Amino acid sequence: MPSPESDVLRAKYSEMADRMADNPDMSLAQRRAMFEELHVMAVEPTRVTYEEVKAGPCRALWCNPLDSDSERVLLYSHGGGFVTNSADSHRKVAAHLAKAAGARALVLDYRRAPEFPFPAQIEDAVGAYRWLLDQGFAANHIASVGDSAGGNLSTAAVLAMRNKGLRLPAAIVAISPAYDLELTGSTIESNREKDAILSRMPLDKTAMYLGEKGSVKDPLANPLYANLTGLPPIYLSCGTDEMLQDDAVRFAALAEKAGVSTTLDINEGMQHVHVYMAGRAPEADATIAAIGAWLRPLLQLN
Repeated sequence: MPSPESDVLRAKYSEMADRMADNPDMSLAQRRAMFEELHVMAVEPTRVTYEEVKAGPCRALWCNPLDSDSERVLLYSHGGGFVTNSADSHRKVAAHLAKAAGARALVLDYRRAPEFPFPAQIEDAVGAYRWLLDQGFAANHIASVGDSAGGNLSTAAVLAMRNKGLRLPAAIVAISPAYDLELTGSTIESNREKDAILSRMPLDKTAMYLGEKGSVKDPLANPLYANLTGLPPIYLSCGTDEMLQDDAVRFAALAEKAGVSTTLDINEGMQHVHVYMAGRAPEADATIAAIGAWLRPLLQLN
């Protein structure tokens, strides 16, 4: 059974879904403003400073835990269906993860659809990675991390890096990744009644993300179609009460088949991106601690 604290996220998602149902003509600006509210779900982490920077092509936020190694970086891509949310809505979650890993986090404010369709988001993530390398950060001291659509980006960006012949980061972390733009996973239907937010979301974000020229079968848009050979170790986290559970499960199987070191963490009773409840819910804190412990040796930290 989910803890009462985790059920707060379920209730928040239900409330947001009700607002969208009551206002079917909700504008994109209104939807974006509503999803920014998710920042309040996480506790403000202690002993962390923030700094706004231009990370190559895009604005970003440094999350700097005071006791962490300043030479290790989590390159964080926020979720929001490629359309909503921002570095600001995800800075607290990223900072909690950075503290657990003993690193800094660089949270990207990548360009969003529909104003900037695919592959603008990947270009921004790869550009920010190049910026880190130019700043003197070692590739094997960087992890590519993201949630939901950002989990897609954290993976697709590394695929793009590999295709460009760049030195790859040490690891990938994808939390509740939204890989399958065709929505063919078995849990799209089997978890529909359990998922408090995605089950009632307008399903127009794929078209908004891909624009007129993108394809749902493009490996950089839908990593389930990608050749995963040569990727660094990957940590996949999902919940049993989210419609995208099967995205993580199927990707894990494909990654293992390609010889990629893969960790799949399935969290009983958890909603989409349950780590939003960082600092409040025991399940969120346990997942963050597990990711941090997994990342530390890969980033060459004790």
